[in-house]
Amino acid sequence: MIAGLSTGIGSFIAFFAKKTNTKFLSVSLGFSAGVMIYVSMIEIFSEANKLLSISYDDKKGTAITIAAFFGGMLLIALIDKVIPEEKNPHNVMQVGEIDNIQPAKTRLMRTGILTALAIAIHNFPEGLATFVSALREPSVAIPIVIAIAIHNIPEGIAVSAPIYYATGSRKKAFKYSFLSGLSEPLGALVGYLILMPIMSDTVTGILLSGVAGIMVFISLDELLPSAREYGEHHLAIYGLVSGMAVMAISLLLFM
Repeated sequence: MIAGLSTGIGSFIAFFAKKTNTKFLSVSLGFSAGVMIYVSMIEIFSEANKLLSISYDDKKGTAITIAAFFGGMLLIALIDKVIPEEKNPHNVMQVGEIDNIQPAKTRLMRTGILTALAIAIHNFPEGLATFVSALREPSVAIPIVIAIAIHNIPEGIAVSAPIYYATGSRKKAFKYSFLSGLSEPLGALVGYLILMPIMSDTVTGILLSGVAGIMVFISLDELLPSAREYGEHHLAIYGLVSGMAVMAISLLLFM
């Protein structure tokens, strides 16, 4: 719920900010990518490999882990392919640029609704990822939630800004942004209902590895390009390294 509904923060920014703080947003998105890449490659992937190596021998367990990892990447890539590029929720316009765009109100409204739908589709596997991670190791899930929440803030701007400018209604814009974020806890709920009856070391290992692939793909395909677009190249990298460092220290403290 926390990760998904952080789209509402983006709504408030769109309503009240005159200009996006692009440098802060760049570092924040880079930070989110660093957290997600580090936890995926260091913690989740190795945990998945360990579980699958228990169920199978080391070589076969590692092969299944690798296959599931790239399978997760393929899944999120297919979702990206289905959504037209111009409606991609991560191609976010800056708040300060909205005033300079004067298309018809119906077109703005349509853009906002389609963006909300695209974000809902994107957020579903993120909710599943958070659920599976928390099920196995709650201490790992907390930084994942924070990282996803940060990267959901620009999504809230992407949904609410065009709807607000089309309708003049903050309430309506916030409602669509709020609903798009609800697909994240929905992903967790579906994961619980479908997966809990069949959960085992093998299923958990495959899911964890797939989740790692999903999060690495999102980081490389969406977060880092967005971070570079909003600010200087080095700001995105500084954010990335900071996210990795914070994740490394937090995992060390929980050992």
